[in-house]
Amino acid sequence: MTPRRPPWRAYLLLSRVSNLPTVWSNVLAGCVLVAPIVPWPVFYRIASGVSLLYTSGMFLNDAFDYKSDVAARPDRPLPAGDVSVLAAFVAGFVLMAVGELVIAAQGMTDAPALWGLGLAAAIIYYNVRHKRDAFGPLVMGVCRGLVYCLAASAAAPALTPAVFVAAVVMTAYVLSLTFVAKKLGPKAGVVIPILIAGISVVDAVVIAVAGGGLALVLVALVAGVLTLGLQRVVPGT
Repeated sequence: MTPRRPPWRAYLLLSRVSNLPTVWSNVLAGCVLVAPIVPWPVFYRIASGVSLLYTSGMFLNDAFDYKSDVAARPDRPLPAGDVSVLAAFVAGFVLMAVGELVIAAQGMTDAPALWGLGLAAAIIYYNVRHKRDAFGPLVMGVCRGLVYCLAASAAAPALTPAVFVAAVVMTAYVLSLTFVAKKLGPKAGVVIPILIAGISVVDAVVIAVAGGGLALVLVALVAGVLTLGLQRVVPGT
């Protein structure tokens, strides 16, 4: 029998925190799309809130996938008995609620809170339906595209067409990850983590096109490198 993991390790595996740098670069790109001079207090608050939403989605993903993971991924913390399904649900929804409160605390307009609610709804829909819904991969991509809209709505009074174009590009990139994973089969375990880190590369391109400057482009690229490094400690899938 495989020894049980310590709780801290099990929760880290559930949270997939290694992917969070890609969330931060998403938020940075969203801000730059409407404000090349980044309002850093806004960035920090939105990045914190979206990080909580992302992490909540990871907990809910394992909670909703428990039955299928028992057969397909028995080494995951829930099937292995390291964390209870109830604890994963509670952690997921609590993190989501706190994330929404952090986003809503922006206070300037209601737009970030509304985009945050839309993102939360997409996260829940994906986790509930993705195993039996052909649109699951698209919804996963939409979640990342919504981060651009959320960040931009907090950084400026109105969204520009460039925000929506960039959101579509990001959605398409994340959608492609699913098709690559299906095409590669067992080899996907090696390639997909690299492509996840590639989200930050897409962010870097968006920042460059939006005129964010070399320093911010490098910040996004560093986020991708950081993701790859953290994945060696906490797998991102």
